[in-house]
Amino acid sequence: MPDSPPGHPEILRIVAPNPGPMTLQGTNTYVVGEGPAYVIDPGPADEVHVKAVRDAAEARGGIAGVLLTHSHADHTSAVPLLGAPLRFGQVGSGDELSGPAPTASPAIEDVGPFAVVPTPGHAADHVCFVLGDVCFCGDLILGEGSAIVPPASLGGSLADYMDSLERVRELDADLLCPGHGPWITEPAAKVTEYIEHRLMRERRLVAALQAGERSRERLLDEVWDDVPPVLRPAAGMAMEAHLEKLAAEGRLPGELRD
Repeated sequence: MPDSPPGHPEILRIVAPNPGPMTLQGTNTYVVGEGPAYVIDPGPADEVHVKAVRDAAEARGGIAGVLLTHSHADHTSAVPLLGAPLRFGQVGSGDELSGPAPTASPAIEDVGPFAVVPTPGHAADHVCFVLGDVCFCGDLILGEGSAIVPPASLGGSLADYMDSLERVRELDADLLCPGHGPWITEPAAKVTEYIEHRLMRERRLVAALQAGERSRERLLDEVWDDVPPVLRPAAGMAMEAHLEKLAAEGRLPGELRD
């Protein structure tokens, strides 16, 4: 059922029916404002979901425009079905986490009532939208668990991601509306948790490398030992992003092997 966060009736969330290990309960689509409303991340190309989004927007005076936090298909495939103008972002063309890297964002400027904040890392074209004390943070930060940061070949960058987390922390928002998962009502604590999580992985990876381990498989087994088997491919991508960051910083000791 559509719902709104406490104290923000102008924000309506509609969860798409695409649950999974990477999408949690499903992609969060947001209908924001009154007369007319903006749609943030329309989600997958599911006709029932698209109708629910369109009906919610029509009840608020129609759709002023569509905004995309990034071009991954689980956030963007519904755009052609929605029949509304795309005001910001690019539509994906499949599963970008296993294909070509998305291109960088278009020129950044405010759109409608939203400030647009560049937040690359999860994807090269990732942005957040800020409305007052609320930040729509896409896949930069999830309502539960950790976000995927892929290597550069798939449009990711851990260095950029860490910078983006700091940028969101500086916003001092009171509410984060994530691309997946529940509302984040304590943004400062969540951002700190995310930063510390990445630093913890880095510390463990560096320790394993300094101990002489050079096998990617064994590094993954040792450092991401708490990850369930279904998420091991995602953990592998995360490890490559960490290794790229260490290499760029001159902290990768020697050649690795599979």
